[in-house]
Amino acid sequence: MSEVKVNKVSPRSGTGVQLGDAGDTVTVPASANLTVGGTLTATTGGGIQNAALANSAITINGSAVSLGGSVTIVGETRPTVTGLSPTIFAPSTPTAITITGTNFAATPLVSAQNTSTGLVTVATAVSFTSSTSISATVSLAAGTYKLYVENPDGNAVLTTQTLTVSVGPSWTTSAGSLGTFAAGASISGLNVVASSDTNVTVTEVTSPLTLTGNTDTPASTMNLTLSGTPATTATYTISGTAPTPTSETTYNFTLRATDADGQTTDRAFSITISVGITEGMQFN
Repeated sequence: MSEVKVNKVSPRSGTGVQLGDAGDTVTVPASANLTVGGTLTATTGGGIQNAALANSAITINGSAVSLGGSVTIVGETRPTVTGLSPTIFAPSTPTAITITGTNFAATPLVSAQNTSTGLVTVATAVSFTSSTSISATVSLAAGTYKLYVENPDGNAVLTTQTLTVSVGPSWTTSAGSLGTFAAGASISGLNVVASSDTNVTVTEVTSPLTLTGNTDTPASTMNLTLSGTPATTATYTISGTAPTPTSETTYNFTLRATDADGQTTDRAFSITISVGITEGMQFN
């Protein structure tokens, strides 16, 4: 017989049906369809060749990969950030931040993410300088922030560097004269006050107030003490013995208030030392 026509082939016993023997070829014509309702299982060394499949390859990142083959996937180019400047500035003040790094593309999306609340604020302006430098303008509430930079192709980076948005120190004590004292008099209770949202330390920028070891006459320094404890509202006291110049002298000096964020505010002050008449006079 060269042709068998049946509607169904069933096993005489058991559940298996074999078509041909080892080495035989069973051909399904191109115009015919083979429908598999269950699972098609290949024995060891058998199976369907890739070339016989309608789709013998898949595409990964634009590269065709044959089934069973491999391809090297080139990593995506992500931006990196190596520096931010400035890193400390006042709240609710539009500030241009220079962002340095690599792989920036024109023009990225830049936003600031509050590290405590997660609140995101989009930069009001972004300027592309080069692939290694961009500038973003932000106006932020007080807090600590990281910047998120996203290129037009979707590659992005969240900075490890942070921005500190903080109120800088301010002086309660008015600039100018702190008073007049007699030469050689004891000075005490002469206070200066500065405050901020973090602890403030007060130091002297110039030397006329506290520099010691100067024995010039008339004195070019006062050799007084400036002391206090850092606090959000810090009171520092000037004390000691007034110098003894030969004539009335005004000593000008500058004090600096520095908060825990490193922000500073300077203020100029002066103290005048008066000299009384010490020589006798006779009228004839």
